[in-house]
Amino acid sequence: MQIDAHQHFWNPARGDYGWMAKDDPVLSQTYMPLDLAPEIATAGVEATVLVQAAASVAETEYMLGIADATPFVAGVVGWIDFEDPSQAAVLKRLSHHPKFKGLRPMIQDIADDNWMLRDDVQWAFRAAADLGIGFDALGFPRHLKNFLTVLQRYPDLRMVIDHAMKPSIRTHSEPAFTHWADGMARLAEAGAFCKLSGLITEAAPGWTVADLAPYAAHVLEAFGPDRVMWGSDWPVCRLRGEYGAWRDAALTLTEGLPVVECAMVFGGTAAAFYRLG
Repeated sequence: MQIDAHQHFWNPARGDYGWMAKDDPVLSQTYMPLDLAPEIATAGVEATVLVQAAASVAETEYMLGIADATPFVAGVVGWIDFEDPSQAAVLKRLSHHPKFKGLRPMIQDIADDNWMLRDDVQWAFRAAADLGIGFDALGFPRHLKNFLTVLQRYPDLRMVIDHAMKPSIRTHSEPAFTHWADGMARLAEAGAFCKLSGLITEAAPGWTVADLAPYAAHVLEAFGPDRVMWGSDWPVCRLRGEYGAWRDAALTLTEGLPVVECAMVFGGTAAAFYRLG
């Protein structure tokens, strides 16, 4: 089965997408299953993982409602307030939904880079590990060390790195690449998974496959195809290219893999990590 391990739906009128510019010509549109369906049909994708885009439980419940009504949405990665231990009950309730598969605090938007190490949020990491819920690590290269600390504290936490931790592709430099590559290798050694997603968004307008190749190659080498999963990051990817353009680029970036390993990247790994039925 071909799986898109990372996509979004949203309706800006809901009012809880604090990061979204109200006049952005691409992002501030409403995106729903009928908009994505033709894209995945053309790409041969049969199932997707729908990922949160708002820091609210209400949006998570909204996404679960969409998933209930959308057969191709196989799993949902949601949000709870890590700073509120009383939400342990909310997390347990959500975990009973058959399509609730993961959690994602929006760490890239939190001013304190050490937020994830604070004592008052540790209960949530422990609860996710105990419930067997996946954890999507959303951040930047400056967060690599702290994500490693979290994974070392909770070795049974099933962590996947979103968007390859957003390396600085558009302003590529060897020191920045080395810092990113070393940090990613350490996370891979600790057992993390990684999404081959978001690369074109981190590249400059007019990107080429050659611009992405060193980053994709390192991800595949460090994590191995059985811990790498392709995601579109649609509709965010539309800032740099349409669904099909990124899909074609990813197929080119992985064309040297044996068929079985390619099948893992484009479906098998996501199915295993998110425990998709």
